[in-house]
Amino acid sequence: MSSSAIQYPASGTIPQGPLPFSPVTQVGNMLFVSGQASTDEKGAIVGDTFEGEFRRTMENVRRVLQAAGSDLDKVVRVCGYVRDAADVAQYNQLYREYFKEPFPARTTLTNCLPEIIRFEIDCIAVVD
Repeated sequence: MSSSAIQYPASGTIPQGPLPFSPVTQVGNMLFVSGQASTDEKGAIVGDTFEGEFRRTMENVRRVLQAAGSDLDKVVRVCGYVRDAADVAQYNQLYREYFKEPFPARTTLTNCLPEIIRFEIDCIAVVD
């Protein structure tokens, strides 16, 4: 595969941070979205309740996907990272607001994040 087959969609609406990664990489019609968290437009962490962080994170994911020509309804795989296992029930409830049946394939990891964030997500989506 030539390096020209790999694209890095960029947009001013995608949160940018100081860490060394691309928010999204595209190969063919597949989008690989890096871990997104509750950040502002400059990539600074915005702490909140679990629900607040989840919603801010999902809006960041939506912006990344839309900038690359996709959206949440085109997500085929999700990996969610929940800091506190006690928040998993709320995660499942909120998740249903953003993803509808048939749901994307999903893996959820708990007790795996630093104290600074409550939730992170990465995903794979398609572009029509």
